[in-house]
Amino acid sequence: MVNSMLQKGAPPMQRLEIPVISYHARTATFMAAQGFYPSPDGIYRDAAARSYATVLTGTPHPTAHARTWGCQMNEADSENLRGQLQQMGYADSASGEDADVILLNTCAVRGTAAEHALGEIGRLKQLKTERPDLLLGVCGCLTQMPETVEYLRRHAPHVDLIFGTNNLHDLPGLLQRAYRDEAQTIDIWAQAPETVEDLPARRGGGVKAWVNIIYGCDKFCTYCIVPTTRGRERSRRPGDVLAEVERLAGEGYREVTLLGQNVNSYGHDLGDYDFADLLRDVAQVPGIRWIRYTTSHPRDFTLKMVQTISDHSQVCEHFHLPVQCGSDKVLRWMNRGYSRAQYLELVGHVRRLLPHAAITTDIIVGFPRETEDDFQQTLELVREVGYDNAFTFQYSPRAGTPAARWEDPVPPGVKKDRLDRLNALQYATSRRKNEALVGSTQEVLIEGGSRKDPEVLTARTRGNRLVLVPRVLGAENHFGLARVTEAQTWTLHGELVRVEQGA
Repeated sequence: MVNSMLQKGAPPMQRLEIPVISYHARTATFMAAQGFYPSPDGIYRDAAARSYATVLTGTPHPTAHARTWGCQMNEADSENLRGQLQQMGYADSASGEDADVILLNTCAVRGTAAEHALGEIGRLKQLKTERPDLLLGVCGCLTQMPETVEYLRRHAPHVDLIFGTNNLHDLPGLLQRAYRDEAQTIDIWAQAPETVEDLPARRGGGVKAWVNIIYGCDKFCTYCIVPTTRGRERSRRPGDVLAEVERLAGEGYREVTLLGQNVNSYGHDLGDYDFADLLRDVAQVPGIRWIRYTTSHPRDFTLKMVQTISDHSQVCEHFHLPVQCGSDKVLRWMNRGYSRAQYLELVGHVRRLLPHAAITTDIIVGFPRETEDDFQQTLELVREVGYDNAFTFQYSPRAGTPAARWEDPVPPGVKKDRLDRLNALQYATSRRKNEALVGSTQEVLIEGGSRKDPEVLTARTRGNRLVLVPRVLGAENHFGLARVTEAQTWTLHGELVRVEQGA
């Protein structure tokens, strides 16, 4: 008998009523008040044909650079920042060292990402000294934390602009204020008062695109800072999501990844329309060949969703299901909202309906008060599920989360030992799973050249495995078939046996 979690998902929290506004209409009104209007090239210009960026910077050919740390949501946010900068008249600066504007889009979830971002802020102090007209902005999840803003205010006066995740759509006004104000411009919104549609995006090359479908998170896992940095959950309207996917298909994109801090929560604030319904409808968009999504939360993953994925070949058979721990006791401390048995039941439905699907996960070891027995339960679960891959982490506290206030009696050496043992088990499993594919022929999307070898192309299977193949002229950004000839722990090696033209 299917349990209630898999039938209906977890009961939603009370949702906020958040209006939907048009970025284009709002920005056009703002720009018109400054005397700027869209020109045929899509750039806001004044009566003298000067771009908004030229007037702000005082230079005829201004450039900008956005640097990103963190997850796909941050990458998508940076695409929106670049799209806004492009409409203002900024050209892209590849390195950033010669840019008129540098924006650092930060991550607060992973400690190393936060450290790297803060290190880059420190490094740029010298560049700001050499080029005082450079405008340096810091945004993203890290700036949603009050202690970060206070640190930047006290120790990084060379940062001109500080804003967060909830008002990145207000970039034209933020830049205007930063250029005008003598002191740091700081504008952080704890919660987005509206959902902004039709944001411009400057995407990279290729045929793959990200599409945000839900913002924020209401799960409040005790170790996670995301509800603070991203705010409450709010779903985009299905029509707006589908319209964006249709535009992308018309522009030649063939794979879309639906994004959210928890995509499975999509629709809890929309009535009788959920993520499975959205997957079904996106699968009907002509021109979209593959659909991926990230990130999932097992608490909201329903049997209906598994069935929908099974019924629609456009949805790739890759399930990223972060379990975090195999112990019910620790799962309760984490406030994950499901038990070990419920999680394994979900995996069973995936295996039954899609026996060849790839399943990956996230696991934290050394959570406060985790015992050796708790850890052994995690190892047993990893053996039972047989994950294709796992992203594993030692627990480290995040300021502002409940777990950060708890006593943490697990010594660092014990955490490292547990991580090493977990990784040894998972690496062997990943290697065995990959070796089982040697000799098979896999449908792949050929993404482009390898960074390490110009004679090698990288490709992805439906299960999100990386395949390295010898370069074939003109194969980039096409679908094809690859025969797997060799397996390693993280990658497959093979040869292209067919490349689809016009894909």
